[in-house]
Amino acid sequence: MSKICNLIRELCPNGVKYYQLAELEDNKKILLGRGNIISKMDIRDNPGDYPVYSSSATGNGEIGRYGKYMFDDVRISWSIDGGGKFFYRDDPKYSITNVSGWLKVMDDSFVDVKYLYYVLSNEWKNKIYDYTHKAHPSVIRKEYYIPIPEIEIQKEIVYILDKFTNLEKELEEELEYRNKQFEYWKDQIFKFKNRKDVKWLKLGDIKTDIYRGSGIKRDEVTEEGIPCVRYGEIYTTYNIWFDKCKSHTASDVVNKPKTFTNNDLLFAITGESVEEIAKTIVYTGNETCYAGGDIVVMKHNQNGKYLSYALSTSDAISQKGKGKVKSKVVHSSVPSIEEIVVPIVSLEEQEEIVKKLDCFYDLINNLDFGLPAEIELRKKQFEYYRNKLLSFEELSVSE
Repeated sequence: MSKICNLIRELCPNGVKYYQLAELEDNKKILLGRGNIISKMDIRDNPGDYPVYSSSATGNGEIGRYGKYMFDDVRISWSIDGGGKFFYRDDPKYSITNVSGWLKVMDDSFVDVKYLYYVLSNEWKNKIYDYTHKAHPSVIRKEYYIPIPEIEIQKEIVYILDKFTNLEKELEEELEYRNKQFEYWKDQIFKFKNRKDVKWLKLGDIKTDIYRGSGIKRDEVTEEGIPCVRYGEIYTTYNIWFDKCKSHTASDVVNKPKTFTNNDLLFAITGESVEEIAKTIVYTGNETCYAGGDIVVMKHNQNGKYLSYALSTSDAISQKGKGKVKSKVVHSSVPSIEEIVVPIVSLEEQEEIVKKLDCFYDLINNLDFGLPAEIELRKKQFEYYRNKLLSFEELSVSE
């Protein structure tokens, strides 16, 4: 930070000039544009080595590999339909769909491309108005007003922010490794090799009751009222176990409500992939809750966490997807769920297994401690320093 301060005092003691993206483009410092229409069918019919990005996709936005590329060394793209968020692309050659915009630096002696990415991301982060309909290049170029200090200052800022980014990346890679390690370890535990005392039973033989939930519409979800779970939340919100419901609803809006209580298993029987169909979670809270449509509730006399862990192994996932065909929507059913076979040991051993798995699970999932908490802390530190480093006194017009 001291080096940055010294450079600012030396190179821009009276402030830093701010530019609209439109000015930078008019002065041929940058070039802005929008992606092309590329469908999944196009990618299928013309496969190759070049990534295709879409801002409507999750993660880094990659939707496949294509036999053609649109850009050569265009490093910045942003989401047009997704609110204007910016992305830095490590790939020197790639394509983007028409829901994404792109930006190419034409004069790298004037502006460093990584600096530009950081300053645009910071500007986007600090916008207080809705950008969901204002991400088209023709609008972006006029509404983004950014500082461009001397190139030496830009490169030093990039050096500092890259160090934060690399630390976060290392933690995320460690978390990914730990997740794979956990999945492998979990699979091995539930194989119970050379154990003749283990009973392999169908869920239909374990259940004391099993039934489908009753539909809860999106507009019937409230912040207060009867706690409830809709099937989509099993995929997006919960994992293995939960003790509080994210959603609630009024007691008089659900026709013939179906409830679940402590230790009950919940299965999502509608999904988008064979691999995720019938994802299972267990409720560990103490309230009586409503189960939405396309959820199956199973009551039993086993340790609910034990069963939920067992039903998340690769063997159980394979059983859940047996006979299912990938289409727009994948379905399961009560009869299919009842056919799933799991290993059953004594309740005492179930509890011991759960304790071991919970320790590892918390390390890779708990937001209060462990790797996720450290990653979140690094993100906050990065955003603090990014904002601090990119906040310059503006050069007055008279200068």
